Amino acid sequence: MTKEELKLVSDCKTTRFFKKGDVIFEEGEALNGVFCVRDGVAKLTKLNANGKDQTVKLLGRGDMIGQRSVISNERTNLSAVALNDIELCYVPRDQIVNPLQKNQEFSFDVLQNFAKDLKNSEDDLVNMAQKSVKQRIAETLLYVHRTFGVDANGYLSVVLSREDYASIVGTATESTIRILSQFKKDGFISTEGKLIKIENLEKLRQVE
Repeated sequence: MTKEELKLVSDCKTTRFFKKGDVIFEEGEALNGVFCVRDGVAKLTKLNANGKDQTVKLLGRGDMIGQRSVISNERTNLSAVALNDIELCYVPRDQIVNPLQKNQEFSFDVLQNFAKDLKNSEDDLVNMAQKSVKQRIAETLLYVHRTFGVDANGYLSVVLSREDYASIVGTATESTIRILSQFKKDGFISTEGKLIKIENLEKLRQVE
């Protein structure tokens, strides 16, 4: 964006706070602006045929939420939920759409980001088809560790339920519990309630 466009965004943006478990927006909702995560973590979910929410993606500091729906002027196809207390920056739709129509460089940058998101979605589909459930759970643990880091005691800073992990990799909760228990027995991880600490990164990377 140009300096003038950035100033307009800065002047009109607002800060919104959501508590853990709060719904930021629901599937099928019409959005009037774009959210950017300033602090905290959110998850995007999709209601499946069984009436259960499947976690599609985790979003942390600097990630955008709702931009595809705002730019395409379509209702959301996912819900966004706060995984912990979260602070979001909110920018009205016009301050995103108007520069897209006038600023070629900004439009190209947005297009590149969409292309990156599409590639990541394709990679996720390939992983679901070609990798075992055990490998997908290991990769999810590594992703959370790499993306969101750990707390002062070394536990993953993003606390997910076993149901969340199962939802992310597309398997039953019982299978997820069994595999995490095996990882713990093998010394790859340790746990304290819902908290998970990775004890051996290299072994997790080598899971087959």
